[in-house]
Amino acid sequence: MSKDILEKNPWGALRQFTNARIALGRAGNSLPTAPLLAFNLSHAQARDAVHHPLDVDLLHEQLRANGFTTLDVHSAAPDREHYLRRPDLGRRLSDASREALTQAVCTEDPEVVFVIADGLSAFAASRQSIPLLQAVCPRLTDWKIGPVVVARQGRVALGDEIGEILRAKLVVMLIGERPGLSSPDSLGIYLTYAPKVGCSDAQRNCISNVRPEGLNHAAAAHKLHYLLTHARRLGLTGVGLKDDSEALLEAAPQTPAVAAAAQPPVEDRRR
Repeated sequence: MSKDILEKNPWGALRQFTNARIALGRAGNSLPTAPLLAFNLSHAQARDAVHHPLDVDLLHEQLRANGFTTLDVHSAAPDREHYLRRPDLGRRLSDASREALTQAVCTEDPEVVFVIADGLSAFAASRQSIPLLQAVCPRLTDWKIGPVVVARQGRVALGDEIGEILRAKLVVMLIGERPGLSSPDSLGIYLTYAPKVGCSDAQRNCISNVRPEGLNHAAAAHKLHYLLTHARRLGLTGVGLKDDSEALLEAAPQTPAVAAAAQPPVEDRRR
């Protein structure tokens, strides 16, 4: 295509500040070829993120290499097709996992249990969860931390049942978020105090878009530590727990895009 018929967008200079698709220009009534091909590639990467299986063996190996004790569970969704079509199955443990988890109950009740779930992006779980744990756990020196639970075909509420069985005071769900066209590996963090089956979204706090290009691991750890500390002090999470950690950001590494939300998320099918 001749460069003469390409019309540049005057906002082109702003593209250096964002991964969003802005100022793409046009060729006639269409996008230029390069942005169109890039869009198709991003769409394919998002679809791959949804269907790509989580390498649980590698994740367990990496967690143990970092000093964590691990447990493995599976939701009641037997495969990806059921997981996508039946969100309710992803919110409960399979019978076998429930029995195995019951037998693995710690003699000393943990204050916090971390759950890593594939969610809608196994890429996010495999790429972001361990760096996040490496950033936040050194801050939790006075906490009783339970085993890290790796969950397949899991949704956010699966953490409630896991936390209840393990008798955890708090459960932190690290889960792959719905992929975007510029973020196929974005991790969500959901924090719930006194987890049990039937908890509503109003009882959770959420930190979203955790990835190097969004809310980086150090900044996410800063927010998570703040919320954990005040959740333990107040005995609650959700609408009663506000994220005021921004006031302390000068003491934490800065991030180019702070995209966390302490308000409870809106219920939708991705969970």
